[in-house]
Amino acid sequence: MKEKNYNLEMIRMISFILVIVIHVTNYYCRDFGGISRGEYIFSLVLDVVARISVPCFFMISGALLLGRDEPLEKHVKRLIRFFTALVVWSLIYYLWNTFYMGTEFDLAEILYVPTEAHLWYLYAMIPIYLVLPFFQVMCRGMDVKLEQAFLVVITAAVIFNYVSSLQHGEAYYDLPLIGDRVYSFYVFIGYYIYKYRKHMRIGQKAALGTFAACMALIFALSLGWTLMAGDHLDQFLAYGNPLLALGSSAFFLFVIRLGKCEITLKERTKKIIDLFCGCSFGIYLIHILFLDNYKKYMEPSDLSAWIAVPALTVCIAAASFLCVWLMRKTWAGRKIT
Repeated sequence: MKEKNYNLEMIRMISFILVIVIHVTNYYCRDFGGISRGEYIFSLVLDVVARISVPCFFMISGALLLGRDEPLEKHVKRLIRFFTALVVWSLIYYLWNTFYMGTEFDLAEILYVPTEAHLWYLYAMIPIYLVLPFFQVMCRGMDVKLEQAFLVVITAAVIFNYVSSLQHGEAYYDLPLIGDRVYSFYVFIGYYIYKYRKHMRIGQKAALGTFAACMALIFALSLGWTLMAGDHLDQFLAYGNPLLALGSSAFFLFVIRLGKCEITLKERTKKIIDLFCGCSFGIYLIHILFLDNYKKYMEPSDLSAWIAVPALTVCIAAASFLCVWLMRKTWAGRKIT
């Protein structure tokens, strides 16, 4: 059995914490005008930086899965696992929103609209897993030149789709395999960076600088447009933003190459990372329950973002981890987390 790459596991651990940061800071950013300017800027900075987490999740999948030679049965089991999680958590959030949060949801739209917004990730991953065995064969059959050509094509598609979206337009036909969304792009980028991590000519300082520059530009654009509009605008925070794609890729590359691409950790540290990363999928799925409960009783203006954002992130992460850890003690819990 191949040993885990803890550079990837570190990215996973950072990412699931940053996902919680996104959802907490969103609550404050969307109350622009109701909170102080300083609180808004603080929340926006964290929101922007945390946006790399979702691209990183897709890139981890690409790094681990593309290029593999797996039996079709393994793909079927992976699909069943995700589909089971989608069905169960859709039901949980439907009941939660209907009977506790008081939010109506039309079950007739379940194929098109998640019962809770963050479940979109499952809606995105299931189609990717459907084509994954064919994607794997394609990647195994490409040489370096073809991989680079494919990278150019899908990068151009991402830029075109994002620019079109800013003009409220879209391509008449989607690019096969990539579609009109950016998620398959991130899967391939993760595979490409991981495969050539030791040979890419971009230095660590350049990768870190690229990440910082992209985040700074996204923040400046978001803040500028928000101040001009007088309301929080998040189109520059979209995962299809080429700046976010570049910044996320640079961050991924930087962490992947720490410790000469194989970071050395103590056994105790590895066990802690394994424990948290083993619960990361479940934490992603469950953490909204705790955040919704806070939103039900607290307005953004009730507690300063300077205090609430870090405190909520830590408390929600801890509560989610504890629940998932306990759930995974059971057979059913392991199936849905």
